[in-house]
Amino acid sequence: MSLVGQPAPDFTLPASTGQAVTLSSYRGHSAVVLVFYPLDFSPVCSMQLPEYSGRQDDFAEAGAAVLGINRDSVHAHKAWAAEYGIDVPLLADMRLDVARLYGVAIDDRGISGRAVFLIDKEGVIRYAHVEEKTSDYTVRPEQVLAQLRAL
Repeated sequence: MSLVGQPAPDFTLPASTGQAVTLSSYRGHSAVVLVFYPLDFSPVCSMQLPEYSGRQDDFAEAGAAVLGINRDSVHAHKAWAAEYGIDVPLLADMRLDVARLYGVAIDDRGISGRAVFLIDKEGVIRYAHVEEKTSDYTVRPEQVLAQLRAL
């Protein structure tokens, strides 16, 4: 079932910034690009999140905040962010509860799939892409920016 056009499931998770992040706190202020990825320190993720982080000024100019999310701990997120120069908040969904809400949990592997959700200022999902395999990374930041600018 597609979540596009539906209200984004709300959540609060601890983040690499040291603060908890609540999705609904962005409502009325900013769109959100929610980037699910399987694991910190894995090869594809270590390319994907630095690319999104490197474009966060472009996302901000277009009116969106970028949030990375997976099952790793805040401590792992902080170490990975420091090593790879990732400046976007990384959220710790350690029980995969949020991944399940968005339909991207891979429970038998204990990870989330690779997916991107674009949530508008009103909290409605306007774009979603879920990769077929966790090793795939076909939707780049430029494509998500184009979707954001088209809102």
